[in-house]
Amino acid sequence: MLRLNLSNEPRWLDLGHGVRLLVEPLTTAIMLAARSDPTITAATEDAAIDAAHSNDDLARIVAKAVARIVVKDWDGVGDEDGEPLTLTPEGIDALLELWPIFEAFQTKYIAGALILDAEKNA
Repeated sequence: MLRLNLSNEPRWLDLGHGVRLLVEPLTTAIMLAARSDPTITAATEDAAIDAAHSNDDLARIVAKAVARIVVKDWDGVGDEDGEPLTLTPEGIDALLELWPIFEAFQTKYIAGALILDAEKNA
């Protein structure tokens, strides 16, 4: 049975290591907006030309594009001196370059939508 959560309120997503992101629900509109992100467009064009462009590279690029749209705040992210950093698109990209954070974001946020998509195609 498919369970719908009809709330469109942002929620805190715990990524471990003391990091939390305030994220909007992942919707079709967000995925479509992310697909038109210039970094994704360029990566998919490059992938068609360059067979060495891996699915992992595309997953990282998509995760960053989605995160730049849905993340509204963060907690537990600081600079070298431990001072809290202001949320920026560049900061989101840098945060997702950290493997454990990227993996948690993929698993806890993006994978739910992809699993549902895979189930409908099964």
